Amino acid sequence: MALKILSSPPPEPEQVAQRLAQAIADALPGADVDVQIGSPGHFELAVTSRGLAGLSRVKQQQAVYAAIAHLMAGDDAPVHAIDRMTIRTS
Repeated sequence: MALKILSSPPPEPEQVAQRLAQAIADALPGADVDVQIGSPGHFELAVTSRGLAGLSRVKQQQAVYAAIAHLMAGDDAPVHAIDRMTIRTS
């Protein structure tokens, strides 16, 4: 078993929620994003974006996940799961 030494404390959930909202807003200009904090590393997203209109639900979700992939990657990822994702196009 390897010993893992953390160089800094994990980010506060509010900071992670802001980073999630900003990443989605950057990828989907004009989107309205609401992030709710759940248990540690778990979040719920509500995204309203006209830019996702005409896409299947799977493609809409893939677009949102692509926007936040960097926050979910690696062993020290601040986001472990999106427990609920609601997407609206109007």
